[in-house]
Amino acid sequence: MTSTVIYEGELRTVATHLYSGNKIETDAPLDNKGRAERFSPTDLVATALGSCMMTIMGIKARDMGVELKGTRIEIEKIMKSDPRRIGGINLAVHFPSSTQPDEKQRIILERAAKTCPVMYSIHPDIEVKLEFHWNLAQAAHS
Repeated sequence: MTSTVIYEGELRTVATHLYSGNKIETDAPLDNKGRAERFSPTDLVATALGSCMMTIMGIKARDMGVELKGTRIEIEKIMKSDPRRIGGINLAVHFPSSTQPDEKQRIILERAAKTCPVMYSIHPDIEVKLEFHWNLAQAAHS
């Protein structure tokens, strides 16, 4: 088993990762009768995509000797109705100026993000938009 989820009432759950004992609490969003005081289950799906992308890029970066510490992914989840579901996920990856990979390394890192396991698990009806923002130093021109 991977985890357990317990319903706490008031549209809230507590998920427990069985190996580590770590817990994640969820709440329904405001637009679905909740208080939005915690991640909603659909927030976790969108966030899992960003976390998975970052993890797989981190593995590749470590193999190449590229430091990604400080890289940030901004995630926007877009809901649809009838039936209520995730319709889109927009992700913007922002690399710090300290990350200066060459062109080949950038291609490898971008490909790693696009091929993470969660990306392959996202339903094809969910539109995923992914942008990479490299903060690259410009070579001096004389």
